[in-house]
Amino acid sequence: MGLNIIVCLKLVPDPEGPADSFTVDQASRRVVVHGLPPVANPYDENALEAAIRIKEAAGDGEVKITLLSMGRSLSKAVMLKALATGADEYVTVEGEQLEAQELDSYTTATLLASVIRGLDYDLVLTGRQAADTNSGQVGLGIAGLLGIPAVTVAQKVEVSGGMVRVERVLPDGFETVEAPLPALVTVSHEIGDLRYPALAAIKAAKQLPQKSLSLSDINGELASTGLVERMGLAAPSRERACVMVGADTGEEAGRALAERLHADRVL
Repeated sequence: MGLNIIVCLKLVPDPEGPADSFTVDQASRRVVVHGLPPVANPYDENALEAAIRIKEAAGDGEVKITLLSMGRSLSKAVMLKALATGADEYVTVEGEQLEAQELDSYTTATLLASVIRGLDYDLVLTGRQAADTNSGQVGLGIAGLLGIPAVTVAQKVEVSGGMVRVERVLPDGFETVEAPLPALVTVSHEIGDLRYPALAAIKAAKQLPQKSLSLSDINGELASTGLVERMGLAAPSRERACVMVGADTGEEAGRALAERLHADRVL
């Protein structure tokens, strides 16, 4: 293989699920999810789509895509579906200690970097952030721990001549950045949605290489790596008040409403 790409894929509760599927347990400082199946983090799907486009541009046999995921108990169905879109293998790290809500960004980055060091890689792709925590720190943490260049918020990724060329999203446009391989890129939703695999591809994905690791396999340690202590967690409070504006005519009602909005500094 000429180019080895690792795509980090996090499984999260379906962010499209109804709001009442999520409650906050303030005593344990955890978000409790009710009845929602896990899905691939949408931003990580963007990263996988970027990898597949690089593979298509390079031609058959020139690029190998490895999916890397970590968690307490990962859904094989979700992993196979992601694998079927155009990846070549997946590697998972699973264990009872790897509950997503118990891991801070530094711990997650440390463990993923430990796995990546043991794999052949030229380019690491992650989503810009995770749909459950929205911290956006793990990708850059991995790059820092591996000692490789990192480019964030990509809307286009190309590889040529030992360099990665990235169009990086800015508030008013984009900038083009180049970095030598090996490198890490965090990919944004502007790149486009992940293609949907055919049913035949999902069935064929069952025959592709699948490797499962434990914490002991990667010499992972949780107790000594955490840097963040969650002091409290609560749902945002929303207060609504309805004020009736009375008047004898529509003109008077409009004037009274405008005066009230101006007094409340809405207008």
